[in-house]
Amino acid sequence: MPLRALLIAAVLWLAAASSVLASDMTVQQFMAIAQRIPHNATALLRPDTHQLIGEVKQAVLTVKSEQASAIQAGQRPATCIPPSGTGITAQTLLARFNSLPAVRRQDSITQAVRDWMAERYPCGASDRP
Repeated sequence: MPLRALLIAAVLWLAAASSVLASDMTVQQFMAIAQRIPHNATALLRPDTHQLIGEVKQAVLTVKSEQASAIQAGQRPATCIPPSGTGITAQTLLARFNSLPAVRRQDSITQAVRDWMAERYPCGASDRP
């Protein structure tokens, strides 16, 4: 493998690893970054936007993984997110995070998404494996 290709692969791997490790961002930190992003078409070009999208995607993947693990273990999952997805949009996410009391804004993005999905997609008795 040529050196250039090896360097590109290493950079891509580090970028992927850093997005996985970045999951301890708090709701307060998320909102502080989100407030600095303009609400126009250029927002999608900003690295901050990609960072926030990555945080939420990783949180959702974690919650879905927890759900699948509980089902596989024969336990009732904390969430029952449908296969069609979470239905999270930028507007609903920001509205949800803005509605959280100050003490809950210290929660991680993953915990905030976990709590939200448990409220939005609770598991009933019929959802037992």
